[in-house]
Amino acid sequence: MQTVTTYEQATERRFPEQITIAIAKDANGKHNPITISWTMLTSIEPPMMAISVGKERYSATALSHAGEFVLSLPSADMKNDVLFHGTKSGRDLDKLAECGTKTQPAAKIDSVLLADAVANFECELVSEHETGDHIIFVGRVVASHVNENPAVRRLYTLGNEQMGPVNPG
Repeated sequence: MQTVTTYEQATERRFPEQITIAIAKDANGKHNPITISWTMLTSIEPPMMAISVGKERYSATALSHAGEFVLSLPSADMKNDVLFHGTKSGRDLDKLAECGTKTQPAAKIDSVLLADAVANFECELVSEHETGDHIIFVGRVVASHVNENPAVRRLYTLGNEQMGPVNPG
């Protein structure tokens, strides 16, 4: 049986929820990461992914400027990186350098991959869609990468400000 409740109370039931980090090169040539959870696959052929970023975020400006982005699926060992990139602004700070996040060059776009992530997807921006207080950025995947270590586990937000891997079962 379903009970009527508030939107806020119902959305608390979404956990565990994915965590991703999007990276776009800003107008100053700095690779700017942002931690987000609102992302999805949108097409198999061609492969496309979408992310949703707040309009007021510095990263929204960087994404529009760059016309491309990397979408990374952080590993469970990247909790500190996830928190740092989600709570600091790249407007006045080189977040990758300040946090010490390990990167490697992207193969097809002018960006970087997160070396410790479970997977990275290089995307060329196809479209932007305003949706209330957010912008959905849709990208065509032009290169995909996976971590060579099969034991690396993906990081999720578990609710109540907790993060960790999700145990199958």
